[in-house]
Amino acid sequence: MKKFELQPTLENEFIKIQPLKQEDFEAVYLVASNPLIWEQHPNPDRYKKEVFETFFKDAMESGGAFLVFDKQSNMVIGSSRYYELDTDKSSIAIGYTFLAKDHWGSVYNPALKKLMIDHAFQFFNSVVFHIGAFNIRSQKAVERLGARKMSEKEVECYGEASKLKVLYEIKKYNWNLE
Repeated sequence: MKKFELQPTLENEFIKIQPLKQEDFEAVYLVASNPLIWEQHPNPDRYKKEVFETFFKDAMESGGAFLVFDKQSNMVIGSSRYYELDTDKSSIAIGYTFLAKDHWGSVYNPALKKLMIDHAFQFFNSVVFHIGAFNIRSQKAVERLGARKMSEKEVECYGEASKLKVLYEIKKYNWNLE
C-alpha cells in the first residue's frame, strides 16, 4: 500500500508545488511582502520581514510546507502546507496558503487546492481548513470548493497569540475526483 508523503512534488496544468526549503526564504518573502495579502488575515503584519521569519520558521519545522509555482511562468507565487495529520480521524488540514495578489480571482487557488485535496484523498477521508474568522476572501474560496463550515474555535499559531478560526471540512465522499 502506498504511504502518504507530507511533501510530495505535485503539478497540474497551472500549478507546481515542491517541498519548501530554507533557501526559498527570499523568493517566498518577495511574494509575502505585499501587505494586501494579509489585510484580512488574523496576523495582518505578516508582510513585515521579522514577522514573516517566524511564519517561515514554522513552515520549515512543520515538514509539510510547499513552494508554489505558476507552471506557465515558472515563477514563485506563494506557499501552502499540509498539517494536523490525524490517522485516527482519517483527516489532514490544508492551509497557511497565500498567493501573489496578481494570481487572485483566477484559476490558481482552485488549482492549488484541487491538487492538494486530490493527493490527500488518496489516503484520508476528510480535509480540514482553519481560516481566520474575518478572512472572508479565503472562506468564500473554500466554500466554492465545496467545503462546509463546521465550527469556530481559538487556534494557537506558532509564535503568535491564539486567533479565532472558522473550521471548514470537505469529506472524500463529497469530492469529485477526476
